[in-house]
Amino acid sequence: MPELPDLTIYIESLRSRIVGYPLLRVRIKSPSLLRSFDPPLSSVEGKRILSLERIGKQIVWELEDGLFLVIHLMIAGRFHWKSAGAGGRGKTDLAAFDFSNGTLLLTEASTLKRASLHVIRGRSALSPFDRGGLEVLTASREVFRDALLRENHTLKRALTDPRLFSAIGNAYSDEILHAAKISPLKLSRKLSEQEITTLHKVTREVLELWTERLRGQSGSAFPEKVTAFHPEMAVHGRFGKPCPVCRKTVQRIVYAANECNYCPRCQTGGKILADRSLSRLLKDDWPDSIEDWEEMPGLGKTL
Repeated sequence: MPELPDLTIYIESLRSRIVGYPLLRVRIKSPSLLRSFDPPLSSVEGKRILSLERIGKQIVWELEDGLFLVIHLMIAGRFHWKSAGAGGRGKTDLAAFDFSNGTLLLTEASTLKRASLHVIRGRSALSPFDRGGLEVLTASREVFRDALLRENHTLKRALTDPRLFSAIGNAYSDEILHAAKISPLKLSRKLSEQEITTLHKVTREVLELWTERLRGQSGSAFPEKVTAFHPEMAVHGRFGKPCPVCRKTVQRIVYAANECNYCPRCQTGGKILADRSLSRLLKDDWPDSIEDWEEMPGLGKTL
């Protein structure tokens, strides 16, 4: 799912291409995309785009006459900027937004079709889309602390909770916790004041670093390859590969459709965190340390 750095680059790229231009036509390819009916989608056609903003992980277009489009890309939704009047791309097509200078395609590489589009009238009608998560890049250490300690969750869950923090998801929470050298399963209310200070600082640094990195990769071109996996990442998506800091094997915890990647040496004092499915299978043979893990045939990897 596109997170804060990705969404920032999308907004910057779209801002230079569509703000000030009238939205000539919207072509809906997948009926499941449109989640509202009043005002009708046709009401935005011919209206100029006045500004773009973000609410959590949702991109909001402000148009003339108090109209707004709210787009949530979910996990597999992506934008593609094409020449004016460009056709679709096949089964992944959701919608096409036509402008005089180009066409913005919205696709979703998933059969679940979770991406959504709402047409809203009036800024006050945007409030239900705001989950209340803190915008970390502009938050002080004390405000960050208050949000973090509001509920006693594991840090992985806390950072990705949209009610606590805005637009941080699976990928960047892994990178933040690795950079902070803190276990993803440590409870938020068990943090020391110094750890809270470190986490606040590192969260901002990681998000700013990746925003700048993605901005540099795109340049003036439209970001066509938005992904949660980058070879420069320290732990996210790097299960079984060496940690760039200590060279020990990156581990993971699998839960539902997600996974948490971490370095046991940098983050957990050498302890292997229990993976629900695998630890259930191994039971008493579950390794307690990275040394035990690396000695297990077929599971460990000595680096």
